[in-house]
Amino acid sequence: MARNLDASTENDPQHGSARPQSTPLPVGISPATIGDVETAENDDPSAEVLSPAPQSASALPAHLEALADRAREYVEAASSPNTRRAYDSDWKHFGAWCRRQGLDQQPPDPQIVGLYITACASGAATSNRKPAAVSSIERRLSALSWHYRQLGERLDRGDRHIATVLDGIRNTHGRPPVQKEAVLPEDLIAMLETLDRGSLRGLRDRAILLLGFAGGLRRSEVVGLDIADEQTEDGRGWIEILERGMVLTLRGKNGWREVEIGRGSSDSTCPVAALETWLKLGRIAHGPLFRRVTGGGKKVGPERLRDQEVARLVKRTAVAAGVRGDLSEGERQGKFSGHSLRAGLASSAEVDERYVQKQLGHASAEMTRRYQRRRDRFRVNLTKAAGL
Repeated sequence: MARNLDASTENDPQHGSARPQSTPLPVGISPATIGDVETAENDDPSAEVLSPAPQSASALPAHLEALADRAREYVEAASSPNTRRAYDSDWKHFGAWCRRQGLDQQPPDPQIVGLYITACASGAATSNRKPAAVSSIERRLSALSWHYRQLGERLDRGDRHIATVLDGIRNTHGRPPVQKEAVLPEDLIAMLETLDRGSLRGLRDRAILLLGFAGGLRRSEVVGLDIADEQTEDGRGWIEILERGMVLTLRGKNGWREVEIGRGSSDSTCPVAALETWLKLGRIAHGPLFRRVTGGGKKVGPERLRDQEVARLVKRTAVAAGVRGDLSEGERQGKFSGHSLRAGLASSAEVDERYVQKQLGHASAEMTRRYQRRRDRFRVNLTKAAGL
């Protein structure tokens, strides 16, 4: 089963490693992750592990090095930046736990992984003794499987040491998913009123909130938009403004899709009008749609806005507008995120469910119903329909 960690694999106290540093870097591992210490949610801040060491220059013929670099870029593009960050953090968390227990991180050992997820579920894997949620444990397993595949190895998740333990964790600690609060139209209007219409930042944030809501967009989809096609390497889609509205072309994990956003009944709440104002006054004609505003709010920079800024914007304006004023400010901070805009459209659009499903890009109606926060609750009363 487990082998004791050879002391020769230990590096300096700042960067301990749970595997020999001579292991080559496969094509699937991004060089950007090497030596980047990062911890996942609820992780022990003192736990750090290096990613696999870089591949030696002699491992490939010189004329293939450029192709190998390009292959790494394609592998990186196969998943979203958020997923890669979470997977890298989970891999380092597992390596740090192995190192503390005197165990090897490689090759994959189902019994060690089973003990690791047990430690996560019981809180023994972190210094604060806080148990990880079942969803976090499942994600960590996915991260381990992914990283082992990139190393040319296979983690057997069907092995009894993993599968049976995971079933027990689900039965013991499983809870309904915690969903973010939906931002409804009246909430959104109140949130818009907290923004400064006389500043570039206020105009930008106004366009972000209206576009994210009307499009039912993820925060990564909002900030990934460009003015037009093939303008940036990191763009995830582009816009086309038409007379009756605009069309967004988005690239997701399941391919391309189009999202139609019609003009609103009033310019004050129209996402198309808000975007046109932002583009005109921000003097944006090429490249990323939403960018950082610098110089005391008077200058639009070239850098694309990060998706975390969308979540912060929703939280900040929801609190400022007094949305869910029955809760404390701290509780409200945890209730809202970028997904609140997406859930708000699904919960408030009084149209056939298939149109909402198409707008959100869901493969199944069941997934769309998860976003419709209580919209259809008690619309059909089976108690009365049964004669009671």
